[in-house]
Amino acid sequence: MANFRSITQIGTSEPFELQVSRNQIPGHDFIHKFGYNPDISTVVETIWSQGGLYVYPTTASTMYISSSSTDDTAAGTGARTVTVSGLDADFNSISVTVALNGQVGVQLNGALNWYRVNRIAVNTAGSGGANAGVLYVGTEATPAGGVPVNKYATVSIGDNQTLMCIWTVPLGYTAYLHQKDVSASSSAGKFAIFTLLARPKGGVFNAKDRVLLANNSTAISYWNPIPFHECTDIEVRAAADSAGGSITASATLDITYIKNEEWI
Repeated sequence: MANFRSITQIGTSEPFELQVSRNQIPGHDFIHKFGYNPDISTVVETIWSQGGLYVYPTTASTMYISSSSTDDTAAGTGARTVTVSGLDADFNSISVTVALNGQVGVQLNGALNWYRVNRIAVNTAGSGGANAGVLYVGTEATPAGGVPVNKYATVSIGDNQTLMCIWTVPLGYTAYLHQKDVSASSSAGKFAIFTLLARPKGGVFNAKDRVLLANNSTAISYWNPIPFHECTDIEVRAAADSAGGSITASATLDITYIKNEEWI
């Protein structure tokens, strides 16, 4: 396939962001991380489709992917193959593609090799065109009904993709957050309190900013992108400002991450 240039007839350059997206700048990469939570109350929750506060693995573990439906199999009508991406015990990026086996867990490559799970994406599906059940990544090879006790990533029925506003910076990189988008909807007119948090390796979660929003959406651009060092956990959480009614919320993070190198 030809690699066409994205410059004008009289110009000599193209936007930096486009060059990064086209893998034209060595040592640079980007991620568009997005999440959704359909039911938030006054208790703080992570913006992810599973709901509740996300609990991170404390040690590297053997992970498995399973489904709540027997139709999500290699020859089924639901999801057939998926790619799972995350970080290993040393915070290096890892990714594996496997065929599903319904409610039975399918191991994700090497044992004791998963420390973070950042994303699940369905690659192929049967006649249904999407995952028939909820997909889960956990540490159980034979979870009851395909649902593990500890859930480190989930895909809601029909989504074909995780909706989790959670990401960890790989080893050897520094991440730069240049935009955050949040939205909230509530039939009771409740305000959502969104908080961006980050936890460096060995540290605790610190709030990086906070937004109050009711039945609206907003995009926040950081003129000077916020840096996050390698091995830092980043997520967006939200809670309703008062009781009585719930909130549907979503959040997106646009991040460029750059390989660490010494200046010469």
